[in-house]
Order: sequence, then structure tokens, then C-alpha cells
Amino acid sequence: MRIALHTKVRADRIEEYEAAHREVPAELTAAIRAAGATSWTIWRSGTDLFHVIDCEDYAALLAELERLPVNVAWQARMDELLDVSHDYSADGAAAGLPVAWEL
Repeated sequence: MRIALHTKVRADRIEEYEAAHREVPAELTAAIRAAGATSWTIWRSGTDLFHVIDCEDYAALLAELERLPVNVAWQARMDELLDVSHDYSADGAAAGLPVAWEL
């Protein structure tokens, strides 16, 4: 399945956000893959961040990562940089952007 999300980085923290993503911990990327993600891409337009995640089951991915210590630490770091964060709770599984058109 493919999920698209929208989050927002704080205007004064863009450089820190991008720097953090150049150094995503290997333990975190391994955990994301182990939870079922095959691909995760983030695009930035100004302060808007658009994520596209390919995974087996998005709700299961979130459930697997929600309380994993490496992800909890990463999300705490991201919370300092973001105005709108990625929701890892059970409610977040329904937060994907609806498809408007597809080729």
C-alpha cells in the first residue's frame, strides 16, 4: 500500500530538519524496514513536507514503531523542529492524504 502524508517544518528550523535527515540513525531505518516499509520519501516545499510511504500495512507500521525507543527518540527530536508532526498513534493510521487522481 502507498500512503501520502503532510507535515510542516518550522520556518526557522528548516536547516536543522534537513541536517537531521542527512543523519537518520541506521537503527531507525532498519526498524522502519522491519516494520514493513519498503520506501519512504519526503519532499519539502517551503515549510510543507510531503511524505510517500510504501508499506505492507500502514496501521501495523505505526503500531510497531510507536513505542520503539529509537523512534520515540527520533520523534522527540522532530517535535522540536516541526509545527505539524507525524502521528504515530492508532488515530494516525487514518491521517493519510486522500487520492485525488492517479495515472
